[in-house]
Amino acid sequence: MPLYEHVFIARQDLSNAQAEGLIEHFGTVLADNGGKLVDHEYWGVKTMAYKINKNRKGHYAYLRTDAPAPAVQEMERLMRLHEDVMRVLTVKVDAHEEGPSAQMQKREERGERGDRGDRGDRGDRGDRRERR
Repeated sequence: MPLYEHVFIARQDLSNAQAEGLIEHFGTVLADNGGKLVDHEYWGVKTMAYKINKNRKGHYAYLRTDAPAPAVQEMERLMRLHEDVMRVLTVKVDAHEEGPSAQMQKREERGERGDRGDRGDRGDRGDRRERR
């Protein structure tokens, strides 16, 4: 069966238990339609870049699933109809990564970003400003 990753954002005024209950609810929807919830993570309440439905924050959840396409379509349909779910993103993947997602890893475990040496020399910026 195809592998999928889903992220959804629930309203900020839900409790943590209610937000985690949504994960279980949508997992049972998948199971009823022939799929299975491989893994899930509750990322907690996070501030969004812009307001959605007058909400500045939201409960983020991440699901890894192994399900046929009709099961995923039914779950997405129910997510979009659910009044507590504000946004849904589903991505089909070739394989699930082992371990926690990048969102759950500590900054030290993710590795360094590097020196960003590909940006070139930026010393000429001051020269351009002086010419004006």
